[in-house]
Amino acid sequence: MATVRTETADRIAVVTVDRPEKLNALNAGVLDELETAFRGIRDDREAWAAVLTGAGPKAFIAGADIAELAVMDRASAEVVSARGQWVMGVIEECGKPVVAAVNGYAFGGGLELALACHLRVFAKTAKVGLPEVGLGLIPGYGGTQRLPRIVGRGRALEMILTGDPVDAETAHRWGLANRLAEPGAVVEDARKLAATILGKGPVAVRLALEAVLRGEAAGAAEGMKTEQALFGLAASTEDMKEGTAAFLEKRRPSFRGR
Repeated sequence: MATVRTETADRIAVVTVDRPEKLNALNAGVLDELETAFRGIRDDREAWAAVLTGAGPKAFIAGADIAELAVMDRASAEVVSARGQWVMGVIEECGKPVVAAVNGYAFGGGLELALACHLRVFAKTAKVGLPEVGLGLIPGYGGTQRLPRIVGRGRALEMILTGDPVDAETAHRWGLANRLAEPGAVVEDARKLAATILGKGPVAVRLALEAVLRGEAAGAAEGMKTEQALFGLAASTEDMKEGTAAFLEKRRPSFRGR
């Protein structure tokens, strides 16, 4: 692929958007390649988690390609939004934990891409925001839906309606960043977070992700029913028997993913 590369080691796939000359801005080609990359990760038995980052020291994803947006009319804009939302959904629903390593600027579609990941590690120098209203637009890749769930309605509306960016410390305080890292260590810290998750039962991790995502989509009452069903499914696995036995026997579990 021309703009997205994937390298897998120790069961963690690192996906890098590689357009540093354009600050890794999203365009139609990048979205296509991101979809291909994460469909591959979904089906790859050697990849149990993923880290998503941008090439170069300056930007994670600076935003969408404004030249593409400038020529939209109403009908084509709806198509563009639907396409971006679809790719974000592919990432969010790939069935494996995805950690965004936000190594620099993440604006517009770049922040929406980070929001589609399950966890986020920010460089201490990162700045993020949804500046679309300054272009006469609104976020179109899921930002109006995912951001309020993470930081709350009031903070999300402040970011969306003013278009003003927030720094990494503010993002961490608001719960937008799970962890902060030194600028040169963001990917490595994201890998460490992913590795911690990989030490747990892989089937349980997948079912926990599914429970959270389905619950958000269905509402609280239906989400509780989903949790019941997936809790029962987890209890039927070999990993559950191994995990509980290891606890009782005071040893480390040896999970097999089944």
